[in-house]
Amino acid sequence: MSIINITTKIKAPIQIVFDHARNIDTHQKSASKTSEVAIAGTTHGLINKGETVTWRGKHFGFFLQHQSIISQMELYSYFVDEQLKGHFKSFKHQHFFEEIDGQTIMKDVMEYETPFGIFGKLFDLLFLKRHLTNFLIERNACLKLVSETK
Repeated sequence: MSIINITTKIKAPIQIVFDHARNIDTHQKSASKTSEVAIAGTTHGLINKGETVTWRGKHFGFFLQHQSIISQMELYSYFVDEQLKGHFKSFKHQHFFEEIDGQTIMKDVMEYETPFGIFGKLFDLLFLKRHLTNFLIERNACLKLVSETK
């Protein structure tokens, strides 16, 4: 199991940051480098607990699909998306939000497991973890920008 932890400070109210973080349209903007689009389930606007979204994006030269569900949500403080169908053996992305002194502290905890035994672990070590970390950093930079300009 691999774990990625990222903390991002955003000078915006927690409600604005939380809503941008679960906004399908904002995610598509932030993932434009991978041509990621929502193709099924909730495909626009805010996604809520119990709803699903299927993403299609280009990663490592291949178009891949990933279906996730918002399995948990506590408005303005926490939500979790988990893989229902996709290429991971398991995938869970926890999003935490806390407002301190007028800024929102957003924490991502992404836990995943690759298939294919030692080959999957080697791929993760050499390429995947760095790719997912950069994906989150770019996504969070976009969330910061759109949250701080509104």
